[in-house]
Amino acid sequence: ITHAGIGTAVVHEVASNRRILGDDARVRATRYTATRDPAIRAEPEGVIDPELTAISFWNRSVPVAVLTYYACHPQSYYRTGIPSPDFPGIARFIRGQELPEPLHLHFNGAGGNVGAGKYNDGAKENRLKLAMRLADAMKRAFDATETFEISGEDIFWRTASVSLPLARHLARQELVDHLPHWNSVEYWGSPDKLGFVLRREAGVPTILSCLGVADARVLHMPGELFVEYQLAAKSMRPDLTVAMAAYGDYGPGYIGTEIAYQQGGYETSNQASNVDGRAERVLMGGIADLLEINR
Repeated sequence: ITHAGIGTAVVHEVASNRRILGDDARVRATRYTATRDPAIRAEPEGVIDPELTAISFWNRSVPVAVLTYYACHPQSYYRTGIPSPDFPGIARFIRGQELPEPLHLHFNGAGGNVGAGKYNDGAKENRLKLAMRLADAMKRAFDATETFEISGEDIFWRTASVSLPLARHLARQELVDHLPHWNSVEYWGSPDKLGFVLRREAGVPTILSCLGVADARVLHMPGELFVEYQLAAKSMRPDLTVAMAAYGDYGPGYIGTEIAYQQGGYETSNQASNVDGRAERVLMGGIADLLEINR
């Protein structure tokens, strides 16, 4: 590897915020990834990060690997019994066919409260439409890439250990008692929640990490993280290109912002989240440490 490159592009008509707030500032509707109700689809996009980031590695003028980052729940329809990488994986495959020389890797950003629901009513043909839109942004980001020479000194990994707060509704003995009754077709349940409780009781930290590539930083984060964390990380270091990959450690489940736990909604419910609003301060502190922000 002699060079690295950074490029960005705006993704059009893919992401929208899942949480629709009412006049009382509480969640009145959830715009899931497939939303059949046209009234909910018609709601504004809401808070998203429309930017896709591409970080590439080169052997002089030859691209060796292209890593892309975008925040959106990565499913259009599911539970069919047929494995699929869904629209982000199809987009990555399209780019691999268009540009076969490098390895293409795609990372899902902080998309815990972001999905394609505004632009997807669940129709099967929408999977390819979303894939084409995402592939278009991947291509535009690559075409806009500016390359620069790098050496080993320009590459580094940095980690931060954090202790995420257990949600107060998690009761170890209740989870143990429920184990014999857990149905393996349940999306999730007592085994994974108990696993997270036991890890926390044993003092096992959650590891956040940061890949540095010259003036680019890639944060690797846990859980289905709300997009506000990604936007906050970018705002902390406007002098750098900051990208984020979430879903790395699924123990916490969904991780909302502090205020989100007061607003209700599926993502911060007892079923979906194994932490609570205290997680925001912990994670923001970890992000600041990784980005070398003096606090």
